Amino acid sequence: MDTVFSAEFAQAMVKFLICIVVNWIIIFQLYFRKSHRRDFSFTFMLMSIAIYFLVFFMMGMERGKATMGVGLGLFGIFSIMRYRTDAMPVREMTYLFLIICLSVVHAMASEYIELFVIDAIVLASVMGFEMTMKIQPTKIIQYDRVELVKPDKREELKADLEMRTGLKILKIDVGGIDFLKDSVVIRITYESDNRKYNRFNGIDGQFTVKKSQWNEV
Repeated sequence: MDTVFSAEFAQAMVKFLICIVVNWIIIFQLYFRKSHRRDFSFTFMLMSIAIYFLVFFMMGMERGKATMGVGLGLFGIFSIMRYRTDAMPVREMTYLFLIICLSVVHAMASEYIELFVIDAIVLASVMGFEMTMKIQPTKIIQYDRVELVKPDKREELKADLEMRTGLKILKIDVGGIDFLKDSVVIRITYESDNRKYNRFNGIDGQFTVKKSQWNEV
């Protein structure tokens, strides 16, 4: 054996470093700055590492003969495994899908120029959307004053919710009404520059403690 590692494996390690750097920028410089969710950031990084090497060894050593069937098979595995158990917000699910795609692309790409172009497009797109699109925070509320959900009392409903929550409400959506318990489900869209309100806290819209959360209580 002339060398410890083959030239192809060394190239794979270089692509792995590029993959980790790009995903680190997306996760910690773009995603984490708004969400401040360390649990999802931890998951995204480990998923990136695991998926890269999984695709790398699934493809075998002859990269040129690999097909997109490897990538489709990978997504099929995760769909069967049902990776997520608790509900995941759409934004986090989008980032998870993006991290999976980038890891697969880096593992299957044969030319560095392809990676640089793809990474530049993805980084520019994510950065552009994160900087230009403002996401208004929302909150689910179980409301007790059913009589205020009438269309002609919408201003009174808004004033009561703002007094109770201390939030500047922009929009009110009325959901299911339970006349037996005198309660109604309301989703409010509110304006806030405070980060602690803008980020998803994992318990928004939850009214009971789940079994998986008892260890954290």
